[in-house]
Amino acid sequence: MRYAGWGTMSFGRDYTVVIADDHAIVRGALSHLLRNADSLNGFNFNICDEVQDGIRAIGAVRKHQPDLLMLDVTMPHAGGTEVLIEARRWSPDTKVVVLTAVQASGKIAELVEVGADGVFCKTDEMDELADAIPKIMEGARIICSRFTQMLEEAADIEPLTARERQILNLVVSGQTNREIGETLGISIKTVDRHRTSVMQKANARSAAELIAYALREGLVDPSAS
Repeated sequence: MRYAGWGTMSFGRDYTVVIADDHAIVRGALSHLLRNADSLNGFNFNICDEVQDGIRAIGAVRKHQPDLLMLDVTMPHAGGTEVLIEARRWSPDTKVVVLTAVQASGKIAELVEVGADGVFCKTDEMDELADAIPKIMEGARIICSRFTQMLEEAADIEPLTARERQILNLVVSGQTNREIGETLGISIKTVDRHRTSVMQKANARSAAELIAYALREGLVDPSAS
């Protein structure tokens, strides 16, 4: 694991948590883990809400302003990246730990870029997550070993800009350059310039190859479809 910024632990304090995942079994497993103080070095976590989609996750963060948000990446109505951005807007002090089955360097890099405090693979051992959560609550930023290696291997690949990711999602949804321009309020020429840049970075020669790249790298935002 890669982490930095771990401060002095505040044992005995109660922390509030929102769990957002569209699978009830996962929500139950996370709830059980967080309520098991022995596995979390004496930290006490109170679950204030469990939700199954992105819109409810945003609403729960806005309502409760929890200390911790446990967040799935792929949920109905709003994806994990969108939820994370909105969580930062409504509750900037909330620590956000992302759990995902997506193993694509583009998506992991995006989550790190938008400010996730922790990013873990759903196939990781629970002990790794339990060990990391207290450190995250005290200021560390931790990326699991699997994703750290993935990011290091992809370090030489030029990432997409925020605008390029927007355009990529609209291409995947089937919009033409003209429609993308109207959606984003920019000229067709500007759309074409960004689209060309995306295709160069993706090493894609057609729209089909571009869509395949987006799916492979986990760059498709469910809320945009």
